[in-house]
Amino acid sequence: MTGRFAPSPSGRMHLGNLVSCLLAWLSVRKRNGRVVLRIEDLDTARCPRRYAEQLMKDLRWLGLDWDEGPGAAEPNGPYYQSERTALYQAALEKLMEKDLVYPCFCTRAELHAASAPHREDGQVIYSGACRNLTAAEIAAKKRPPSLRLRVPPEEWGFVDGRLGAYRENLAEDCGDFLLRRSDGLFAYQLAVVVDDAAMGVTEVVRGADLLSSTPRQLLLYHLLDLPAPAFYHGPLLLAPDGRRLSKRDADAGLDQLQNRTPEEITGTLAHWLGLNPSGEPRKAASLVSDFDWSKIPQGNLILPRDKL
Repeated sequence: MTGRFAPSPSGRMHLGNLVSCLLAWLSVRKRNGRVVLRIEDLDTARCPRRYAEQLMKDLRWLGLDWDEGPGAAEPNGPYYQSERTALYQAALEKLMEKDLVYPCFCTRAELHAASAPHREDGQVIYSGACRNLTAAEIAAKKRPPSLRLRVPPEEWGFVDGRLGAYRENLAEDCGDFLLRRSDGLFAYQLAVVVDDAAMGVTEVVRGADLLSSTPRQLLLYHLLDLPAPAFYHGPLLLAPDGRRLSKRDADAGLDQLQNRTPEEITGTLAHWLGLNPSGEPRKAASLVSDFDWSKIPQGNLILPRDKL
């Protein structure tokens, strides 16, 4: 089996990122699989290469190695998404040939207007305002369009390895979603599907905040005739006040923990995950034998104020 860690290097990793990385790494290592490291830097303005280099340095320091990716074997490279746009373009053209893609001229303000329907997680449910524009209406537009996928009116679901069954009616719960932004950047949903398939990923472990994106990705796997991996969505590590950790706010970043040993950090994270009851310092490799998805808490984790 092949698993992966695919961080977006928009800043120094925080402990929430490391929880997901540790889970993905342990799940693969427990079954003697291969770990792929992919750098998700589609937006290079937000993800300068120096952040990716620091990220890899941090992972090595923590003992979280990888078998395939930058600095290791590269049979399916390149491993920076910013260098893989030709693959995304090819997938986009395949969808266009099926008449599944249309231009959208809605502005950000229009999409986020108070009258626009929103999901419980705050995401906008696209109204379909541009779905049926005529050729003449499209030609009259003056701004570059984004490109959206025509979503069929049916349910897409799967059984998550940790959270169980999950389903969405994409037309009602999501709407036609982006494949390429108006500035030319490819959307995460398309890029991650193309890359995981191309790199032979059979298991995706990531945070529970991405659970709702999985039906969209399953639809793309189907439309592109690609094999879908198994999914496990792990707990999020939240700040003491219940909000998500943020790189922008420098929450629990590794740069604040340089006086701690790698063993202290991985041992503490494993303790919060139910894998290291004593909370003692542990090397990442020593945790492999203790790993079992049944031990992972069902809810999210709260960062204790008095820890680390």
